[in-house]
Amino acid sequence: MDTRAFDPYNPAIFEVPVPPEEFGQDGGKFYHCYDALAEEIDENMVTGLKEQLDGLLIFAGLFAGVNTAFLALTLPLLSPDPADDTNALLRDNNLILLNLASGRNDSLPSTNALPSETFCPTGKILTVNVLFSVSLTFAIVSSFLAVLGRQWLVYYRKRTGGGPERQRWEQLKRFLGAERWRLEWILDDFLPSLLQIGLIIFCISLTIYLNTLHPMLSTIVGAFMGAGLAILVITAILATWDKFCPFQSPLSHTLSHLIPLARTIALLLTFILAVLIVILLHSIAIWPSKLLVGIIRALRDCCVHGSHSVKPLWENIDVLYDVMNLLGHFLRGLPDLMLEGVEREEEGDGVLQITAIRRAICTSDDARTQTHAASNILGITDGNLLGHLATDQDFRERISILMNRSYNRILQLCGRDRSHLAAETDWLYRAAIAHVLLSSADPVDFKNFTDGVGGIYTLASTESMPLLSLGIIQRAPPNMLSAWLGYLAYSMDEYPSQARHLALGFIVDELVNPS
Repeated sequence: MDTRAFDPYNPAIFEVPVPPEEFGQDGGKFYHCYDALAEEIDENMVTGLKEQLDGLLIFAGLFAGVNTAFLALTLPLLSPDPADDTNALLRDNNLILLNLASGRNDSLPSTNALPSETFCPTGKILTVNVLFSVSLTFAIVSSFLAVLGRQWLVYYRKRTGGGPERQRWEQLKRFLGAERWRLEWILDDFLPSLLQIGLIIFCISLTIYLNTLHPMLSTIVGAFMGAGLAILVITAILATWDKFCPFQSPLSHTLSHLIPLARTIALLLTFILAVLIVILLHSIAIWPSKLLVGIIRALRDCCVHGSHSVKPLWENIDVLYDVMNLLGHFLRGLPDLMLEGVEREEEGDGVLQITAIRRAICTSDDARTQTHAASNILGITDGNLLGHLATDQDFRERISILMNRSYNRILQLCGRDRSHLAAETDWLYRAAIAHVLLSSADPVDFKNFTDGVGGIYTLASTESMPLLSLGIIQRAPPNMLSAWLGYLAYSMDEYPSQARHLALGFIVDELVNPS
């Protein structure tokens, strides 16, 4: 996110934007801020993933080379050694020559089967080669996917033709597609997991291979490998227990997703066990004779009354005919279904606008970006789109926090002598919240907007620091005035104190009679 603050010695660079009548019609100010934010987010994500993939490719290449060297040693052990056949033939030949030299006229000795004909690799050698091959396969697959991932990132950052607006929304669609298809998870967690699994398999196979050479050697090496594996598991558990632990890894991310699932399964199994225990206790409490009588009565009722409710097969011919017709219509329409609607429907302009506002509000820490996003909320008139913002918990909490802190924040950034800017910024956030709540398709109560929402009812009570200045009121668009009047009306109903009535009366007088 953009954390660059303003120059506190040059407050002229900050001004409260005037809400546009339509989204984006503010002279390109919001788009300028949003493009910088989106560029920074995409650049941070792509740069981090590229560094991850580069490190993975380097390690996978080294790992594949080491693995191949061991395979070169163990693969020949799966086939017979030609030298064994040569030695066997020489041994038989020497025996024949010895008989001839000694003058023995016996028949030639029977030739034994060659070692290659009866050769069979041992179980350990076969296991070692299988594990080494699987480990090498994991390394090759992870390398291939890493190269493919770099191509995905190139496409993600690739600029197409068209104007800035088309490029902006197309890049936002790619960002939404990357979130929808979990691109970051695949490249940041899944690929390293493949390589780590291959490394664990390699360590196991190396230990087994060393055991074929000498048990003591495999014990020493296996102890160190087991210690490394224990460190991996312990750090993953610590990172799962403390989400801010620096020992994050793909294993810790997997465990963090499996723990809630394990809890759910444990609760489900506990419930099933409790039900079975209740059924068992209930069955034990019933006398065997009553249980037997109940079974006999059930069978009798089924035989007497059940046979009259079952229709013969020939009476269900119409139903079978309707089912076959329905199946035929589906099969005839299957080619059209396969040819039409293959592509996923893209997001509309309204959804993209809402997403851009949400990214600016929830991600950026730049006051200009936030205020321009809040002002453009008032340019959205579609109640369904505003309903998405009203029901988004992250957005609701974030914009409420920004509103509650806007006054003091602007004073700190621009100086204590710019209180009018602070008051106008506070007014802007309140109007944006009121517009979202009052114009959304599904009505949302002010009180239920977010936790601690009572802060939005805090109004200025002195004329030296009015919430609405005369200049802002005169150049405010109709949607802003209507949202603010609705907000004031609700606040007056909720807080009918005399002091607030006086303060609100002053503001309403300015709205009605700006002169």
